[in-house]
Amino acid sequence: MQNAGRPEVLLSPSAIPCVSAGTAAMSLNDKLNILKAADCKVIAIDRDPTVLPRTEELKALYGSRFEFRRGQFGDIKALINQPVNGVVFDIGVSSMQLDQAERGFSFSKDAPLDMRMSCDGATAAEIVNETPEKELADLIYKYGEERKSRQIAAKIAAYRKNKEISTTKELAEIIYTVIHKTPNGIDPATRTFQALRIAVNNELGELENGLRGAVDLAVSGGRIVVVSFHSLEDRIVKTFFKENTGKNVHVSRYLPDNNIQQDNSILASCSKAVAPSQNETEVNSRSRSAKLRYAVKR
Repeated sequence: MQNAGRPEVLLSPSAIPCVSAGTAAMSLNDKLNILKAADCKVIAIDRDPTVLPRTEELKALYGSRFEFRRGQFGDIKALINQPVNGVVFDIGVSSMQLDQAERGFSFSKDAPLDMRMSCDGATAAEIVNETPEKELADLIYKYGEERKSRQIAAKIAAYRKNKEISTTKELAEIIYTVIHKTPNGIDPATRTFQALRIAVNNELGELENGLRGAVDLAVSGGRIVVVSFHSLEDRIVKTFFKENTGKNVHVSRYLPDNNIQQDNSILASCSKAVAPSQNETEVNSRSRSAKLRYAVKR
């Protein structure tokens, strides 16, 4: 992303902590950029226990300027419980999680159908094998925006009558019977895998709760920065920022001026979506779908 859209540039130097939520699994360089650019303490939140070695690296480098708290960013208000100068949300699955085949996030690697970011709770395999066909179709459509969700759910239901679906490859092959692969096209399993991952980890609910908590924690002038990777996430962020910026009360133009209610918004301003630069997408192809939005607390 261009300078104006980089999280570390948007955070103002301050003695008050900044929170990096859901991003402990980011590359070490991304964390270093925030710590270098903003003269502040960074408190990182992540539910994934496998990120602990990386957090220890940052702790060794920055000492008291870096702190890690394990948990879900939807619980940010309870986890932090102090005023913060800024919050950065890096939403969704991390490159580290995608690259760990055994976690079951990627259909490009055969592995147990897991997808749990926290390594506990119900797995994607349990959802696939136990959810009634109609509910499964609705889930795939709602969270994956997959137009062929009903056909995919029907194929899954028929397959699981004879054998449980336990691996990423099994599920992907079932999807390929409904949607065939095409050269240079998006893999047909992408949307269904996205839907299951979102459901397993309650990602959209966590985002909504996290945004509300971030606004409550941020000081006046504090920044809330969100990097999202698909339209469902971006829609939630865009709507939240828009609804909480500017005048939220519609008043009849025929009312006397002294009856007009005051602006009750909690955000002073918000940005449009910022896309990654061509240079960034060439260096990191996974950033192609990223969108960054930020808002400033009133």
